Amino acid sequence: MPLLNEEIAEQVKQELADLAGPARLVVFTQEFECEFCAETRQLVEEVAQLSDQLTAEVYNFVTDKEKAEELGIDKIPAIAIIGAEDYGVRFYGIPSGYEFTSLLHAIRAVAAGEPELSEDTLQALAEVTEPVHIQVFVTPTCPYCAGSVV
Repeated sequence: MPLLNEEIAEQVKQELADLAGPARLVVFTQEFECEFCAETRQLVEEVAQLSDQLTAEVYNFVTDKEKAEELGIDKIPAIAIIGAEDYGVRFYGIPSGYEFTSLLHAIRAVAAGEPELSEDTLQALAEVTEPVHIQVFVTPTCPYCAGSVV
């Protein structure tokens, strides 16, 4: 049974219709003892089918440890969104509820390859000289969290 009903799938298809470039949705799961792994995999596969610009890749967190380490994945379920470059965009846990919108925005941003930031913000970021690790923690039922992610 699909996670996205026909109406939602059509809306997602429209949202992804004009992606600026290709993106890979790389999901890490495992078969046992992982809450929401199966659902996250299914969600990624369903979303990827809605655009010719998207591909889904599925890895087992245990047996594909080298790939997980390469992408910095240290917990599951995990989704890495990779465009022309790997910008470090990761989702941990299932992006459901309000966070599904954040996933779609992240896909669009990564596929575009250009941040949707003001010139002032870009100038301020140009002054950052060391790598920065940013984590945003959200809940699927918080209507304000999705905006914080993007």
